[in-house]
Amino acid sequence: MDTPHIKPRERDALIQSLRAGVVPRVGHRLIQVGRARELEALLGDLDRVAQGSAAIRFVIGDYGSGKSFFLSLVRTIALEKRLVTVHADLGPDRRLHASGGQARSLYAELMRNLATRAKPEGGALPSLVERFVTTATTEAQTNGVSPVEVIRKRLESLSEGVGGYDFAQVVEGWWRGWQEGKTELQADAIRWLRGEFTTKTQARQALGVRTVVDDASVYDHLKLVGALARLAGYDGMLVLLDEMVNLYKLQQTQARNANYEQILRILNDSLQGNVSGLGFLLAGTPEFLLDTRRGLYSYAALQTRLAENTFARDGLTDTSGPVLRLASLTPEDLYVLLSKLRSVYAGGDESRMLVPDQALSAFLAHSQQRVGDAAFRTPRMTVKAFLDLLAILEQNPGARWQNLLPTVDIAQDAPQPDTDDDLASFTL
Repeated sequence: MDTPHIKPRERDALIQSLRAGVVPRVGHRLIQVGRARELEALLGDLDRVAQGSAAIRFVIGDYGSGKSFFLSLVRTIALEKRLVTVHADLGPDRRLHASGGQARSLYAELMRNLATRAKPEGGALPSLVERFVTTATTEAQTNGVSPVEVIRKRLESLSEGVGGYDFAQVVEGWWRGWQEGKTELQADAIRWLRGEFTTKTQARQALGVRTVVDDASVYDHLKLVGALARLAGYDGMLVLLDEMVNLYKLQQTQARNANYEQILRILNDSLQGNVSGLGFLLAGTPEFLLDTRRGLYSYAALQTRLAENTFARDGLTDTSGPVLRLASLTPEDLYVLLSKLRSVYAGGDESRMLVPDQALSAFLAHSQQRVGDAAFRTPRMTVKAFLDLLAILEQNPGARWQNLLPTVDIAQDAPQPDTDDDLASFTL
């Protein structure tokens, strides 16, 4: 159960993230517990995407139930499976559908966060285009033909999609810039692919194309980027969207429905096989899904498609549908989690562990007494308090956990966050 030795830098980054209540960017493997069925379902989705099919899942859980961590973990696994990933949080200035630039802003954020196994932190779009061009050039040299001939032949499939002709022209423009040493042309091509051109005039002057990525074409361009990823040698692309509850918060019914229509379009394409090598993972709260006045269930076409299996009750679960609910942690899961956190805090060195197993059981009982079942359903505050306890013991060698434990504050009356980017059940 104890973790192996970890680097101090990774340990510090992990602990700081957990104490702040946000999703860590490193060290997921060190704190994973539970979520076996949910993870198995998502692994199946990733395999289908890698085989050329499509997948979509709605990850539903309460505030602090671990949705953001779950998405981050799946993203890490997807990268290991040779998928390209893009991820972003929705917000007031980022939506799936809009008329004031919010959808384009979401697309631009996704492209900035485009990641590959070689560049897991994002910013991999230039590398993706370069890999496509490099593989095409290698093929051309092998077959004794012109590189531009191979590139254009490969890009023919992209030209058939909506907006695909200009997309292909921009990629070819990057290659010309690469061949002729025109770095400005390469930079303009990447800017266009990132959705950073705002006017058609700018795009025509810089690249000779007559369109730009706008609010109405975001989904179409995501499909094109996914297709480019496959042409570059990757197995597909996974799109991860968090904070979907922000669509539920939109005050205007028309704006909400327009976004729900876009979700319906993505859902239909994924389930009907109209796209290939593309997966979507959307995370939101139960209200975002179930509210019949403002949630996805307020849109009749989505309600029928996302209705849960009526036989999944009395402890029975079904993880094959598009909706994946994150179940509560069990007391055993939380105990294992606290044990892992204790070991991480000690850098994997058993001799440096600050509390014995007895303290874990006592702290767990204390947490349940203070916040009840919420300690297992959304244990963010419990975990934060445990790390705070370890920090006190580390910085005050004379302190004893037996004396401190009764005063540990689990923040029973802490207000609910306005957003869903906090970390709670650090689970698989």
